[in-house]
Amino acid sequence: QVQLVESGGGSVQAGGSLRLSCRASGYTYKTYCMAWFRQAPGKEREGVAAIDSDDSTNYAHSVRGRFTISQDNAKNTLYLQMNSLKPEDTAMYYCAAAPFCSLNLVPVGEITSGPYNYWGQGTQVTVSS
Repeated sequence: QVQLVESGGGSVQAGGSLRLSCRASGYTYKTYCMAWFRQAPGKEREGVAAIDSDDSTNYAHSVRGRFTISQDNAKNTLYLQMNSLKPEDTAMYYCAAAPFCSLNLVPVGEITSGPYNYWGQGTQVTVSS
């Protein structure tokens, strides 16, 4: 059974940094995508960053240049390094996984939830001004 467990959220002032982690277990697909999504109260869920099994990446335009997604296959862990945080980055952040997925044909900045069928429970990020 696939399990995704996020950690690393917290409260930080604007301009600060946080690193989110997502530990995956029971996930043995050789081709896959993993991504970070976020949802703020009263807003729709949005894709933040994605990475696939070939280490191709994709970022939402709102975080490009500030956030970096990476993965450590030996540790089965996905990361999201978030720098220069802004109050509008405040949200619950979710890790998600999609088997048999590639980012090769995905338009830049487009990260949709459709292919992702495994989700973590979320970790809260709060950025104060």
